[in-house]
Amino acid sequence: MLTLFALAAAAAVPPPSVAAQEMRGAKCAALAKREPAKAIEEAQAWQSAGGGMASRQCLGIAQVGLSQYAAAAATFESAARDAQIAQNPLAVVLWMQAGNAALANAEPVRARADFDRVLALPGLSGEMKGEVWLDRARAGVEAGDIAGARADLDEATRLVPRDPLGWLLAANLARKAKDLPKAFAAIREAARLAPGDPAISYEAGNIAAASGNMEDARSAWR
Repeated sequence: MLTLFALAAAAAVPPPSVAAQEMRGAKCAALAKREPAKAIEEAQAWQSAGGGMASRQCLGIAQVGLSQYAAAAATFESAARDAQIAQNPLAVVLWMQAGNAALANAEPVRARADFDRVLALPGLSGEMKGEVWLDRARAGVEAGDIAGARADLDEATRLVPRDPLGWLLAANLARKAKDLPKAFAAIREAARLAPGDPAISYEAGNIAAASGNMEDARSAWR
């Protein structure tokens, strides 16, 4: 049992500053990329010491590093709910991380629900919304909702027109829908933004092949 003196001493210790929490979070996240098993131990110890949302976020990142995607999605979602209740701005990032962990775990419907929670939060910048719509489109493709994915991509490319991934996905879906004019327009924009990207060149070859131009297709594939 703690003595009154010990309790008073503990109460006198100020909580860690936001900057200190952010610094520890950055270190834990870096450790999660290098040695995720050690990062889990660090995150759990930090959480026991009152690490709050940042320690739970680090735990989720470490679980992703160990390909424990289901556990990571649950960790991020739980932390995101609590962050949202506390009106902590970290809720935005946590819901996005939850959605991407669910996608990695082949749970696109769950992922879309997580991305919808991000979009429902106030104060998102246009760029942030665009990236979420892009992730939501990826989930739509995985879920087999191609029409929904195309609508999400239209919104993504409107909000973040300089992200080549949005145009690449738009080109891919247009080709599969046999809308070759749209596919050509989208892949040209993707190539303009990221010249030399092999994924873009590969899709450009696929689109050329779909139009019957095998010479251009082979050139792009090479």
